[in-house]
Amino acid sequence: PWLQEVGVVERRPVRTSRDVMSRQSNRPQHHEALYFPHRHLWITEYSCKAQAPAQDHGGPPIMERFKRMTPPSFKGESDPLMEESWLRETEKIFRAIRCPDEDKVTLATYMLQERADVWWSSLLLTHFEDGAVDVTWDAFVRLFRAKFVPEHIQDKMEQEFLSLTQGSMTMLEYEARFSELSKYAPHIIEDERRKTKKFMMGLKPSLRTRLVAFDHRTLDEALSTACR
Repeated sequence: PWLQEVGVVERRPVRTSRDVMSRQSNRPQHHEALYFPHRHLWITEYSCKAQAPAQDHGGPPIMERFKRMTPPSFKGESDPLMEESWLRETEKIFRAIRCPDEDKVTLATYMLQERADVWWSSLLLTHFEDGAVDVTWDAFVRLFRAKFVPEHIQDKMEQEFLSLTQGSMTMLEYEARFSELSKYAPHIIEDERRKTKKFMMGLKPSLRTRLVAFDHRTLDEALSTACR
């Protein structure tokens, strides 16, 4: 049922670099990929035990550093603003402690409570052998939104992003709103040039005319020129 909720239509056997590792041990390993067509998302599952976050040699373990930052919890509220706030604050902590990508999902899911914790625990127990999952942070975020933000809300936010213009906003306000809404249009932000073009086309006419002449290839370049 959970896989149907987020649109999984395929489970395929796949070969990965871990097949080589499995042949070096006597333990059988099985690999499958789950396909989420409406989010263009593949997740590979491995029947090997999940590893705890790695410790940093010469410093406190990453989990200890994470907990010192008093990360927010998330209980599964049906409020897209609370969901986005939790993701934003969690990612801010990741940047502050320089969290390795491979530890992000483990640390973030440690802060899930009540309905959200039940969702994640159920996913691990019912869809991944031995309760193990190898998933990137970006993939987790997409699954998280698919579960806790209704699809019609996601569609609404995407449309707001597509029609976003600077209007009376300052440059910093426009850039902040652009970044917040862009998460709902991955088909655009995954291409840096398309993302930059979308940002420039939403600027005030006077700024847009000035920036178009530079043919910026990245959003940082366009923003730097616009703020001069």
